[in-house]
Amino acid sequence: MASILIIGAGGVGRVVAHKCAQLPEVFSAITLASRTQGKCDVIAAEIMEKTGRSIDTASVDADSVPQLVALIRRVAPAMVINVALPYQDLTIMDACLATGVHYLDTANYEPLDEAKFEYSWQWAYRDRFRDAGLMALLGSGFDPGVTNVFCAHALKHHFDTIHTVDILDCNGGDHGYPFATNFNPEINIREVTANGRYWQDDQWVETKPMQLKRAFDFEAVGEKNMYLLYHEELESLAVHLPGLTRIRFWMTFGDAYLKHLEVFRNIGLDSIEPIDFQGHKIVPIQFLKALLPDPASLGPRTKGKTNIGCIVTGSKGGSAPFTRYIYNICDHEEAYRETFAQAVSYTTGVPAMIGAMMMLTGNWMRPGVWNMEQFDPDPFMAALNSHGLPWKDIAFQPLDDISPPA
Repeated sequence: MASILIIGAGGVGRVVAHKCAQLPEVFSAITLASRTQGKCDVIAAEIMEKTGRSIDTASVDADSVPQLVALIRRVAPAMVINVALPYQDLTIMDACLATGVHYLDTANYEPLDEAKFEYSWQWAYRDRFRDAGLMALLGSGFDPGVTNVFCAHALKHHFDTIHTVDILDCNGGDHGYPFATNFNPEINIREVTANGRYWQDDQWVETKPMQLKRAFDFEAVGEKNMYLLYHEELESLAVHLPGLTRIRFWMTFGDAYLKHLEVFRNIGLDSIEPIDFQGHKIVPIQFLKALLPDPASLGPRTKGKTNIGCIVTGSKGGSAPFTRYIYNICDHEEAYRETFAQAVSYTTGVPAMIGAMMMLTGNWMRPGVWNMEQFDPDPFMAALNSHGLPWKDIAFQPLDDISPPA
């Protein structure tokens, strides 16, 4: 048993706290901290109602290493589960090093003033964590996270060489709003308005935002248009999968979502550059975030399912190439009944809990900084089935090649 500190009290933090509270044999004491302690107190009351467990709450500015260090020293956890903003990954990692505790997050670092996310900043911590005898597990959400583990599972149980991977993320949920994002609007809009990228033949190929699309029939959701984006797990999987020739990431968007996004872009509301407004500096995308529905409020009104998985083609023992499709279907309403959060938060929060459990139980414990696909997938895959995210692994057809127009 171990004490943990969860930093972040949005939708994902809510799920992580609920799921950890269900396992007192692993997580003996839980502290939930956020800039706004009142959000933590609401979640603590939910957990008391659901499980009868009491968790502690605290206020902390995750941009401040001294505040983080003081909180960690007071709580004395075995590890920190970081579900705050990606901008805060490095300050939380610094605080973990200063206090000698393990670290886990669900999304890689992104500078506040630049719409760019990559692992280089966090991979640069490898030696410091290893030398301190501490572990940092990066990207223990769904994508990244479970998708990485799905690839590791495919490599262990089906292939000795993986040729191509297509990661498909479909949210078939309906919340009834004309426009809302399922996680932090600022992060979401920065992500989907950036240029797309995919790895092919040992190099990155860049595309314009939403340039490549195709229809796909998702089980339990139906046919949806999905669009090629760049996503962070592509970077680590391109390094760690032997023989890989191509890896791509696809996400579904409805026409109404894309039309709103087009308008926001045309009038500059997606900009991260500060502007002068009535004597004040404001960042347009932060102003837009304030206008949009809080993602944490979507849970009680969202219906439908998500379907996220990996189509993996490879070979084994010199065989002809063949394809497996490994995926999970999650129901928004069932997720809300269990954790008071919709399925997008649930599919990220459950893997964060499982990753922490893998570390604390010793299944995955190795000093250094690691990505999910670098560990034995079997205990994690078993835990997905036991804790609300059952998966399927079926024979399938490879996704057709789609390339940018010449």
